[in-house]
Amino acid sequence: MHRVDTTRHSFPRHARRWSVALVLCLLVPVAYADDAAEAGAMAALDRWMTAFNSRSMQTWSQTLHYPHVRFARGSVAVYDTAAQFADRRVFEALTRNGWDRSRWVERTVTMSSPAKVHVETVFERFNKENESIGRYRSLYILTKEDGHWAVKARSSLAP
Repeated sequence: MHRVDTTRHSFPRHARRWSVALVLCLLVPVAYADDAAEAGAMAALDRWMTAFNSRSMQTWSQTLHYPHVRFARGSVAVYDTAAQFADRRVFEALTRNGWDRSRWVERTVTMSSPAKVHVETVFERFNKENESIGRYRSLYILTKEDGHWAVKARSSLAP
């Protein structure tokens, strides 16, 4: 058995240990999680879905931060104000396609900090007979602004 004599090296033993620890920290990704932020973001998503299902553009617009960004159907929409967001006919188109309500199926936090949380979601749409008419993946970015959590941006694969 060959033994290495470390006493001959000028590099102190504790410095070698710290060097190894530093290298391991750089090699292993560190996931930063903020439980309070994640709870605030999830509560905001619950408010968002309740407002969406209420079919009130005014109520739904209050669950967002502005400017609000939405990526969907191959385009990007930016709404600078709640009034601009609410001045659309979203629910008429959805109901024409058989929609009655939606619900979260999965919500997974992928990144969080005290003021921003990214949540990967799957949501499902239902018709009046409570039959599923589609499941879609999406990404929501929620921010805490002026002490209030709301949706700042979202990207969806829904039609």
